[in-house]
Amino acid sequence: MNAQLGAIAFVVWRESVEALLVISILDSWLVAQVADPRRPRGFLWSGVAAGLAVASLLAVALTGLGDVLSDDAQQVYQTVTVLIAAALIIQMLVWMHRHARTMKRNLETALDAAVERRKLWGVFVLALIAVAREGSEMVIFLYGMLSAGAGGSLASGVVAALVGVGMTMLTYGLLRLAGKRMPWRLFFSITEVMLMFLAAALLMTGIDGLIDLGILPKLSRGLWNTSRVIPDGGAGGGFISALTGYRAQPNLMELIAYAAYWAAVLCLLYPRRPSSRTSTA
Repeated sequence: MNAQLGAIAFVVWRESVEALLVISILDSWLVAQVADPRRPRGFLWSGVAAGLAVASLLAVALTGLGDVLSDDAQQVYQTVTVLIAAALIIQMLVWMHRHARTMKRNLETALDAAVERRKLWGVFVLALIAVAREGSEMVIFLYGMLSAGAGGSLASGVVAALVGVGMTMLTYGLLRLAGKRMPWRLFFSITEVMLMFLAAALLMTGIDGLIDLGILPKLSRGLWNTSRVIPDGGAGGGFISALTGYRAQPNLMELIAYAAYWAAVLCLLYPRRPSSRTSTA
């Protein structure tokens, strides 16, 4: 499995684990709080199925639109999709940073309100939104990655996605066995860093696409050449390039975009908090 397909498997794994955690929170609450959880569970799993259907429709729409476009329009479409995928990864990371600690409490509060009003459709909607959100993000990520380079055919992408699903089920089983001993913060911190680099790789592919389309200038020729050390087209270097955005001969536009990306991401995820200084009279 090459680097592009490995990245696909990783994204499916990470996003699926998030979706399973949300479903697990909802299901655990129903078991603990509702005398007979069978009927509410039916609404829960119906919402999960509906969310998967929404994500599947989006996948069909993205693929169908790409197939009917001309070659030039398809290049623009794929470049835009890659950039959207990079932006969505960052948006997801920022959202998780701001809401991860309160996500469980917010979900349980919404379930409380739905059950108290005897509106089990609220359970359905919560599950639908959670799964559709994760699934739709995943679809855009995967389409963007397949558009980003030599990731193989659609069939190979599907195989990589299935590998990611298998990894998800294995991971979820291990996490359930580990229970409270599982260092969730460490798990999400490590995968967060990997996703930041993956978004950088997608951004660089998008920048290269904009340069090829004549929308952005190169601003310079290659500023340096590290091909003898790590060629970005070889086996090892290609893997690093696909997962981090590494370029052996970057031009000035690529360098500016890469530096600006990391500056923006670090400011968004780790904003500087104002120091509380007590003023003396």
